[in-house]
Amino acid sequence: MTEAPSAPAATERGRERPVGEPPCYGALDLGTNNCRLLIATPQGPGGFRVVEAYSRIVRLGEGLTASGRLSEDAMERAMGALKVSAEKLRRRRVLRLRAIATQACRMAENGQAFLDRVFAETGLRLQIIPPQEEARLSVAGCLNLIDRSSDAALVVDVGGGSTELSWVELKGAPPTGMPPLKAWLSIPIGVVTLAERFPEGETATQAWFRTMVETVKAEIAAFRRADGLREVFDADRAHLIGTSGAITSLAGLHLNLARYDRNQVDGIWMSRADCDAAAGRLLVLNNQERAQQPCIGPDRADLVLAGAAILQAVQELWPCNRVRVADRGLREGILLSLMADRGGRHRRRRRRGPRSAAGAAQ
Repeated sequence: MTEAPSAPAATERGRERPVGEPPCYGALDLGTNNCRLLIATPQGPGGFRVVEAYSRIVRLGEGLTASGRLSEDAMERAMGALKVSAEKLRRRRVLRLRAIATQACRMAENGQAFLDRVFAETGLRLQIIPPQEEARLSVAGCLNLIDRSSDAALVVDVGGGSTELSWVELKGAPPTGMPPLKAWLSIPIGVVTLAERFPEGETATQAWFRTMVETVKAEIAAFRRADGLREVFDADRAHLIGTSGAITSLAGLHLNLARYDRNQVDGIWMSRADCDAAAGRLLVLNNQERAQQPCIGPDRADLVLAGAAILQAVQELWPCNRVRVADRGLREGILLSLMADRGGRHRRRRRRGPRSAAGAAQ
């Protein structure tokens, strides 16, 4: 597995971890819309306990579709969040870190140059990962939410600049572990790019919303590699897992939460009718009214309907009556991968002899 070395700033030289204190692992995800950090310690077989979580909306991909470049303002916002992340990693004395960047940095002419600057200023070395790995990590992060009694599942990871779809075959699959991926698809449409492509105007209209839905459907419809599972979906023997801020916001609205609560949202089941009803409630609100919704807020008010349009497009092409909401994904997949590999990596270190404090934190 390719890793980004952890930063010199992410390790405190000369400080040993107290005997008996569990090691911390870190996963950092710089996306088109968000910068997210998760720090956790291993717990039980194949699990972990979160010790710190941090998320900030940075809109790194703002204006990228039109210019082809990351703007100075967007890079400054992202840099601020990354400096906070580096401090949290140093304070927690993270043993191993993987830091990734996704669609915005993949698309931008100056994406790699920005990441070089990030390393120079924070010590964090972020790696641009390909869409296929992004899809795989999203599935790995959602494994505990897959209903193994179904014949198939479709994991939909709606990002700011892209959407990854992973068709998982469950019939005959082992009861635990990673089930076989039948097919995966990444489309260069996310909530930020879709909202910028179709500005809302003063009020949201059904015609405007349908235009977004049809645009996304056109991107997905030509993909045929998952057609072997069509019969399963048509017979309603499959379910969908949706992971994104837009989908969790729809779930919070559906639950009528007075404030967003991950414990109530993560893992809940919604029907397709529930999803449609939540989108319908949002369509009658203007941007300011959506911003006042406790599970949406001003940062997502102009993006949540784009996310609802992506979800609806997927549901119309791959009908699933059952939708499971995931407030998890890439970061959790990264952490599980790091922790699964920790035994072999520690044995390799002993054979190779002592290393510097910065090197041992890689």
